[in-house]
Amino acid sequence: MSFHSGFVCILGRPNVGKSTLLNALAGEKLAIVSPKPQTTRNRIQGVIHVPAAKGKLGGQAILIDTPGVHKPDSALGRKMMVEVREALEGCDLILLIADVTEKSGAADQFVLDLAKSSGTPTFLLLNKIDRIDKAKLLPLIDQWRKLYDFKEVIPISALKRNGLDILLSDVMNTLPEGPKYFSEDHITDQPTRFMVGEIIREQILSATRQEVPYFTTVIVERFEEGEKLTRIAAAIYCERESQKGILVGTGGSMLKKIGTAARLEIENMIGTKVFLELFVKVRPGWRNSREFVEELDWRRQLENLVGPHRG
Repeated sequence: MSFHSGFVCILGRPNVGKSTLLNALAGEKLAIVSPKPQTTRNRIQGVIHVPAAKGKLGGQAILIDTPGVHKPDSALGRKMMVEVREALEGCDLILLIADVTEKSGAADQFVLDLAKSSGTPTFLLLNKIDRIDKAKLLPLIDQWRKLYDFKEVIPISALKRNGLDILLSDVMNTLPEGPKYFSEDHITDQPTRFMVGEIIREQILSATRQEVPYFTTVIVERFEEGEKLTRIAAAIYCERESQKGILVGTGGSMLKKIGTAARLEIENMIGTKVFLELFVKVRPGWRNSREFVEELDWRRQLENLVGPHRG
């Protein structure tokens, strides 16, 4: 039986469940998840290895999770939309996700226009079906089908894993015959260093409110792996002293809370004890600094790390 493979872009507006779907299909936590918009800021790759089974195609689907599609108002927002457009280039299939608990509007139309303009075969995934009356599904499907000729329309619940077997089977049937791009043990292209920074940011999203999560980013400044202990130092950047006060908390309580929760999850991910140091730094207007925002890209960070050693 032939081997099918290709690149699959997960597309949607903020908070429709893109990262939840990536994690569910990958069987591992590759992307941080939060109910707050703009949680995902970079393209995140997850490789799904599908063994051939009786009557079912085997192959490899390279999923690309993308930031939520929005109209940007900062350098950070513009960089996020560049990530979306780069993910769409050269992909073989688009999974366009819509949240059935939210009324469809201009934001969904904006996402749909991106998919249309790419000319790439597109599945519509109606997500969060576990949270609505089933009688509402058929009218929703009819409503969406009038907007575009989707290759498939599949109701799912990424959180409850409903409909994912059907989805994966349809994805493999749609992808072209192709090579094995990655070895069986390859799950993501993200370096551990970047995933550590994302875990810390996820804890900030979980622990803080109001504007603080949106004005915050994390850069891992030191990452020293040992057999029994990994030493990590990370800087949390915010834009104002008042935000720094919230992140540090009374007597350092908030920073300790964020650090403890992050350390436990990092230890679970890398399998060693972790000594984690967190620092909060104020950098006014960092979201509008194109240079600083570019430095947040883990690909750029890797270049900086290895650059001096290139021969």
